[in-house]
Parts: sequence; C-alpha cells; structure tokens
Amino acid sequence: MTTSLFLVQLINGLQYGLLLFLIASGLTLVFGVMGILNLAHGSMFMVGAYLAWYFFEHTGSFGISALISAAIALLIGIVMERGLIRHLYRRNHLDQVLLTIGMIFVFNALQSLLWGNDPLGVPVPEALSGRVPLTDVIEYPVYRIFVALLCIAIAFVMYYMINKTRLGMLIRAGESNREMVECLGIDIRRLYTIVFAIGVMLAAIAGVASAPMSSIMPGMGEHVLITCFVVVVIGGMGSIKGAFVAALLVGLVDTFSSVLVPQISSMMIYILMAFILLIKPQGLFSS
Repeated sequence: MTTSLFLVQLINGLQYGLLLFLIASGLTLVFGVMGILNLAHGSMFMVGAYLAWYFFEHTGSFGISALISAAIALLIGIVMERGLIRHLYRRNHLDQVLLTIGMIFVFNALQSLLWGNDPLGVPVPEALSGRVPLTDVIEYPVYRIFVALLCIAIAFVMYYMINKTRLGMLIRAGESNREMVECLGIDIRRLYTIVFAIGVMLAAIAGVASAPMSSIMPGMGEHVLITCFVVVVIGGMGSIKGAFVAALLVGLVDTFSSVLVPQISSMMIYILMAFILLIKPQGLFSS
C-alpha cells in the first residue's frame, strides 16, 4: 500500500466511522436512557435520505431540504414515542423487538408507496462540490470533509448537552434511577419523548448527509442498522463515548479490509466485535 492510498483510506475510514457514530449515537442514547431496543432505527436513516431527495426536488436547495427533513424526523420521533414506544417501558425486550420489527415493515411499505423502488440520488451541493488536494496526484471531495466535520460538531454538541446542561442532567438521572426522577416531580415521559425524538432526528440527519454520497434505495436502513448494532455492542450498550470510539474502529477496519483483504472484508467488523467481547464482554465503555 502506497502512502497516498493509505492516506485516502485513513480519511475514508474516519469519515465513514463518524457517520456511523451519528447513527449509532441515537440508538445507544435511546437504549441507555429508555431501555428500548429500537430495531426501526435504521428505517429513520432511510427516511432521512428519502426526505432529503424529495424536498431537494421541490426546493432545489440541499440546505433547505436538510432542515425540513430534520424537523419532520423530529416530529416522527415524537409521534412514534407517544403513539407506540411509551407502551413498552414496562414490557420486556422481546415485545420491543416485535413492535419495532413491525415498524420496519411499515416504513418500507410507506417508502415503496410514496417514492417507488427505483434507486434515487441527490447531487452534491454546488458550494461543496470541490476537491482538496492531498498529494500531487490525489484529491479528496470537499463534501466528505464537510460531513466529517458536521459529525464531529454534533458529537461535541451532544457531549455538551449531556454533561453541561439541565436537560443532560435529567437524562443522566433518568438513566440511573427513573423512579427517583419521577419522585422529584420531573415528567419522565416528556423527557423520554425528547430523548427518543433526538435519537430519530440524529439517524435522519445521517441519512440526509449520506444522500449525496450514495444511492438512495429501498432497504438501505437494514444494512446500516446491523453495522450500528456492531458499533453499539463494541462500544458498550448505552455509552455515547463508547459509540464514538467503536464507530471510528469499525469505520477504519471496514475501509482498510476492503482494500487489503477484500475476500473477507464483510466479516472483519464481526471478527473485531468477537475479539473485543472476548477481552471486555460488556464492551469498551459499558454504561
């Protein structure tokens, strides 16, 4: 592997890992605070991508379509939590899995009904369509750098919100002892609605960000969901810091293995997960 190829793959792996973190952070936040296994989380990634395409076709502005898509995803999260998820808080994980699997089928059917089954695409915004020279012969797309910086910015916002704000204090308290939080007069159901809606919006934002980089197609959420569960398990269930570190590891392993060992590249992240769980069964940073 040449130095130029190593540099490109390193940046690709970091960018992919940061995008995985953006998706997985919502999944691990919902599980850590609410104890809900949301298998429909990947569907929110798909919904975000389709919404970005739909509103771009009607507005011609990627920025406007991204804002509208994020707002709609937030509303979808509120409706899902109040209409379905809040009935599962005192139920076991099997009930949660059955309901959220059913939601996957519902979202896939709605996607097929509203937008069809043909692959779609969103062009890269003109302002971000340039390339940055890495070496004399290799250039890297500006948009991918923008997506990586966006994910880093959101990670810092999440860190600040959870550790430095009153909402974050309530989230951490609700994760530790929800009964005590209720006894102190805090509306835990409203808090759960906010957490779930934020988780849904994060997955949708990741879908919006990835729309100009890959094809938008039916079932795209299921593949992402599997990879995100690998990230969550490696990082430790409920740990945002663990999700960040694990996402970068998975992104780098997946990217480099596709170049170095393409025959078994699809297995490498699962081998990584098995190796880490042998050493730390609760994940890198269990909550």
